[in-house]
Amino acid sequence: QLRLVESGGGSVQEGGSLKLSCAASGYVGYCMGWFRQAPGKEREGLATIKDTGTTLYADSVKDRFTISRQNSDNTLYLQMNSLTPEDTAVYYCTANYFCDRLTYSKGVGSWGQGTQVTVSS
Repeated sequence: QLRLVESGGGSVQEGGSLKLSCAASGYVGYCMGWFRQAPGKEREGLATIKDTGTTLYADSVKDRFTISRQNSDNTLYLQMNSLTPEDTAVYYCTANYFCDRLTYSKGVGSWGQGTQVTVSS
């Protein structure tokens, strides 16, 4: 059974950076990605990456966030720069998802428990 564990969240001031990691144990499929969910809002897709390295980004983060993966040990990363308070959310790693879309489909893919990111002004 696939298990995903996110780490690297925390509190940072506006303009700062954080790097999230997602350690996967089990079969992750060819597509992994990062989503986030702010209080009172729907889960939002940020970026996906195929095992070939092909990426897809949401417009809101494409110039600030970088997704990467290390296939050798099934680790997924999200480098986040120029953070703003609007980036405050719980960030989730997903695997076995769709790489051609960033809309959240409940019941699709495997998910971690999430890691909190808080950006203060």
